[in-house]
Amino acid sequence: MKHGKKFTDSAKLIDRANLYTTKEALDLVGQTAKAKFDETVEVHVRLGVDSRHADQQVRGAVVLPNGTGKDVRVAVFAKGDLAKAAEEAGADIVGDADLVQKIQGGWMEFDVAVASPDMMGFVGRLGKILGPRGLMPSPKAGTVTPNVAQAVKEAKAGKIEYRLDKTNIIHCPIGKVSFGTDKLMENFNALLDAIIKAKPEAAKGQYIKSCAVASTMGPGIRINPNKVGSAASAE
Repeated sequence: MKHGKKFTDSAKLIDRANLYTTKEALDLVGQTAKAKFDETVEVHVRLGVDSRHADQQVRGAVVLPNGTGKDVRVAVFAKGDLAKAAEEAGADIVGDADLVQKIQGGWMEFDVAVASPDMMGFVGRLGKILGPRGLMPSPKAGTVTPNVAQAVKEAKAGKIEYRLDKTNIIHCPIGKVSFGTDKLMENFNALLDAIIKAKPEAAKGQYIKSCAVASTMGPGIRINPNKVGSAASAE
């Protein structure tokens, strides 16, 4: 693959044979982000599980202490008092059957979908639309809940969902380059702590196989998988 000059220059700052500490890696992310916009910092974690087995799935959600740096648009499926509560909490759009029809018609201007449990009969019709985009409300992610107002506030505050892909890797944003190392590290540790806590009982051997961070346009920087999370950072 042929890369541009900025990427090539950034890659020269990284020792490919080295496994960095989290702080070292996040320092390097700031140095290697050369784009003219505020790049997103992403974490990629490969786990020692097999996503083909139901008892080895890893999925959940966590509120990042410093948010994601993104203005999150929240759609809520609710009616009555719950719809009113969602609106007061800052939801961008609230509806029931009408919102389902709007999405079926092609409208997709939202980043997170929240639903009250009684609405899932309607929302289930959107499985083929929302599922592939990772937008389907889920009890495990806290987006199917009777407390829709709290779910809206958490989404706005920087709650992200993590889940395995088919190659047993979790990909998640942890903020913007402009956050600086300290805030990115707090977000990184919150995410890794959640992933470590979600380790399935069926998982055998090394759980965190590899871990890397990168900015949107920058090269990947490998982190020592044996030293991730709050406990390791405190050493």
